[in-house]
Amino acid sequence: MGKFVVKKTNTGIKFDLKATNGEVIATSEVYEAEASCRKGIASVIKNAPIAGIEDQTVEGYETLKHPKFEIYTDKGGEFRFRLKARNGQIIAVSESYKAMASCLNGINSVKKNAVDSPIVMAE
Repeated sequence: MGKFVVKKTNTGIKFDLKATNGEVIATSEVYEAEASCRKGIASVIKNAPIAGIEDQTVEGYETLKHPKFEIYTDKGGEFRFRLKARNGQIIAVSESYKAMASCLNGINSVKKNAVDSPIVMAE
């Protein structure tokens, strides 16, 4: 089972969703307050399992309704995804992947791990 790890930063508080193996599979923005961070986690738990996957790397891709995972390429040409909530706000983002298959595995891992992962505070 994965876990949401809440940690303080220099400018606020954020969460990482970690897979069972400890790898970070999604990261949040930096929030001002812990309560807001926990709302972000609740949004990931609610939206990730039902979110469609919109592949923006193909020409003429179909635009899906929110919630959705958007796959795109970054400046370095690597694949990334962002999870958008029903209101269109980005609630989690990935690291970069060299292969599309790895990016899709990351999305599937978020969908699976978000559901029943505990929330823990970083040491």
